[in-house]
Amino acid sequence: MRRVFNFILLFLLITFTLCTKAFAGDVFKITSANFDTSNSVIILTALDGTNSQIMPEIKLVEMDNPKRAYFDIPSAVLTIPKQDWSFNSQGIKQIKISQFTTNPDVVRVVMYFEDDYQLSNIKFLRMKNNIILHFKNSICENNNYYQNTYRDEHSSSSDFYEYLTVTTPTIQKTEEKQDIAGQIQEAFNSTIEQASQILNPRERKELRLNTKYYIDKITPKHNAVLFNGFGSVSIEKPMILTNPSRIVFDMPNTLVSMDIRNKEYKINDTDTVKVGQFVVNKARVVIQTNNVEDYIPIYSSDNQSLLIANKERVDRETLYSNKGDMIAYANKKVDEQTNEMTLSFSHPVVHGLDRTNDKLVLYLYNISKYNEYTFKNTFAKTAFANAQVTLLPNTGMKLTLPLEQNTVVSTYLGADGKVIKVKTVAPKKSTPKAAAAAATGGTAVVIPVVPAGKHRVVIDAGHGGTDHGAIRDNTSEKDITLDVSKKVEDLLKKQGYAVLMTRTGDSFVSLADRVAMSEKFNPDIFVSIHVNSSVRPEITGIETHYYHQESMQLAQTVHSSLASAIDSKNRGLFKSKFYVINHTTSPAILVEIGFISNDNERAQLVSEKRKQATAKAIVEGVNNYFKQLK
Repeated sequence: MRRVFNFILLFLLITFTLCTKAFAGDVFKITSANFDTSNSVIILTALDGTNSQIMPEIKLVEMDNPKRAYFDIPSAVLTIPKQDWSFNSQGIKQIKISQFTTNPDVVRVVMYFEDDYQLSNIKFLRMKNNIILHFKNSICENNNYYQNTYRDEHSSSSDFYEYLTVTTPTIQKTEEKQDIAGQIQEAFNSTIEQASQILNPRERKELRLNTKYYIDKITPKHNAVLFNGFGSVSIEKPMILTNPSRIVFDMPNTLVSMDIRNKEYKINDTDTVKVGQFVVNKARVVIQTNNVEDYIPIYSSDNQSLLIANKERVDRETLYSNKGDMIAYANKKVDEQTNEMTLSFSHPVVHGLDRTNDKLVLYLYNISKYNEYTFKNTFAKTAFANAQVTLLPNTGMKLTLPLEQNTVVSTYLGADGKVIKVKTVAPKKSTPKAAAAAATGGTAVVIPVVPAGKHRVVIDAGHGGTDHGAIRDNTSEKDITLDVSKKVEDLLKKQGYAVLMTRTGDSFVSLADRVAMSEKFNPDIFVSIHVNSSVRPEITGIETHYYHQESMQLAQTVHSSLASAIDSKNRGLFKSKFYVINHTTSPAILVEIGFISNDNERAQLVSEKRKQATAKAIVEGVNNYFKQLK
């Protein structure tokens, strides 16, 4: 009997211990609390790795005197200092986030409102272990009227961040003061133990904080796909890829619900679509189709949803419920390169956008009329003098803006949906002085005569001669780059390209001479080939660098080809001020094809298989780039 009792006691003890560990493993550690300033969103992020879902049900408790509401997050630990945010806005006055209890672990979020604020304005959303609070009216003091809907850029300083003025307890270390943004960032990333610092009086400053668009629903339609969410939709210039044929739309500052990521949907008998989280702040939509040039983004009038549709087959009458007119036009010359066209409408506009290399086309689906005389007079003798408006059958019109090659375009929609702004930035012109200097660039290389109609490409093999570049285990970067460059040259010439090599042997060529050669050759593109290195031998991967904005499309296209073809880490694109890509006037990139400092990758880089695969991928990227320019 005693043995049975001891066995039961031992069993209960083990069970209790295991249960305690299981429950302990399900404590959610809240690691950050951030604003989405443009769309009145607060994001609470907990560490992944737990088996259960954070907050299966959110219970909002309303209280009076003063008017406020709170909700509790059970089994949660706040690993950052308690937050106390005040807002100078209509509606929301203050938000506090703190560790309410420790046994059990409960985090409490308290929101203070104006007396007439409606709690129905608050929408809750969970994405994995992120709790998102969306407020229908703005908590920002000065929300921008214009929302960016399209941009040619594939990366921007505006990614992740906008500005918000708040009052908040600031944190100061005892030894030295930090700037306010550094203090807040430190507060977001520190633990409770690290937060035992001296609090200053409340300060009012401008902070850089996160902003995103959130996609929580995807609906395939016939010849189209609809994305629903909240925030502000933006699209980058699409990329057209081959093998298989597909068009890619990237959406910056966008988070995709886990439920819909990487699932394939059919949009007709032959075409399919997927949406995924390309990087932490960018969603990628891939449509596999043979009609890559027919798919365009179509924006709802409130910019909350996006339809990507075949423009030749879309049922236009299903896109809108109200019709309107174009009622006002304006032109603004910002500087020598930058111009803005503004179009105003009587009702919120539903519009589509088609960007090709030489023009921008806006489809204004629910706009019936415009004043042709006023329109032409407004834009006469401006950068938009060649703009043309043509009426579509039944209702709608098409606005076509011819553009110089390498012009950078962005479009914006007014918050009420009644204004569209188009901003264009023309490419910089090389001065006669710079052209003359390039022509006498002190190089012995003979610049070939190129027949009309051939694409010109400069291939720049990094380093050479006394400049070995990176060296590991008696292997020099200069030898790898020359071998790969020669293979690229051979493949390009076989496909009809005119190619200039900045060096064809093991010779030293200065950076200035490389640029001078390129300028004299006047290429369509410039590609510099290098091998990377690091003091950390475990690092591997492929990078592509660009500097001038007109080089972004080339960088994106070549890098995409390399990342798809080479079995190595995709380290992404970088905006870098390397001499050769900074001083050339043609679109120019520098590719780092792998790390010589990693033993395994170095062994691959010196192999014929890796060299040939790299050269082939670069050439495929070049081909795809020129296809996009057609």
